[in-house]
Amino acid sequence: MISTRRQIMIGAVAAGLGLASPWAQAQSWKPTRPVTIIVPITGTTNDTLARLVAPKLAEKFGQPFVVTNRPGAGGNLGASLAARAAPDGHTLLIGFNGPLAINPGLFANMPFDPQKDLAPISLAVKAPQFLVTTPGAGIADVKDFIAQAKAAPQKFSFGSVSVGSASHLTMEMFKSAAGIHVTHIPYQGAPPAIADLLAGRIHVGFFVPGNVQQLAQQGRIKLLASSGTKRFASTPDVPTLAELGFQNFEATSWIGFLTAAGTPQHIIDAYNTAIVDILKMPDIREKLQAMEFEIVASSPQEFAAWIATEIQRWGAVIKATGTKLE
Repeated sequence: MISTRRQIMIGAVAAGLGLASPWAQAQSWKPTRPVTIIVPITGTTNDTLARLVAPKLAEKFGQPFVVTNRPGAGGNLGASLAARAAPDGHTLLIGFNGPLAINPGLFANMPFDPQKDLAPISLAVKAPQFLVTTPGAGIADVKDFIAQAKAAPQKFSFGSVSVGSASHLTMEMFKSAAGIHVTHIPYQGAPPAIADLLAGRIHVGFFVPGNVQQLAQQGRIKLLASSGTKRFASTPDVPTLAELGFQNFEATSWIGFLTAAGTPQHIIDAYNTAIVDILKMPDIREKLQAMEFEIVASSPQEFAAWIATEIQRWGAVIKATGTKLE
């Protein structure tokens, strides 16, 4: 009884002194001016996610959330801008595999440290990719593609959304597993890569479903296989590469929200609560699921652990393939 009374008295004194709990601070924090959401790539599902969530954040926090695309250096440019921003909650980053997990092993000199210079907020979504071609490329299936590539090593090329992206390195994983050569043509984002695929300038590529599924439904793109552990519910006839004999083949693209390291925990918690709520909204969930995203909506701690795991996973691929950038 004495202990209980003492706790009540301490709580009352703290309240009287205005000592708010971390939970109360997170609930009460709001930005005082417009917030910038940096997307370090142009015209991809990263951009789509940012523009879906931004208006909802504006409603919750009462300030504009302005999405700005800052592509360059495989996502390093935009990510480093976010890392150098003031740690006050007025700059957010849409982070993905490239700058956060792949580039640390790919670039000799990184302009920032993903684990030290950025504060994770939430891993929002993740999705396997499709290995795609076009009907005019003359590729029947994965087995046929491998046979043709072995017969004519210089014939085929593939496009990626950028050097060092999951789109790029997933194909490097596949090339190594299949024992084939396919020339890499990097682009700045998915739209130009897919435009050249449709025009017949490149032959294949790995892209997330949101970038190719509508074109597949129109018959303009052909889905050969997926890089996940199970088939997509919307495309049950498209096998996984693991099913086709590439044991343990898995390559997941993912997108999350981060901010500058040193941002107070109550601001990170405020954003985490808001973003998790938004991702669970029926209209947002419906749109993301239509793009074949798995909604994760993780805690900051879970996202930090995921980034650490992914750095190791992609680092092993980079080391095995010898891929490096200056």
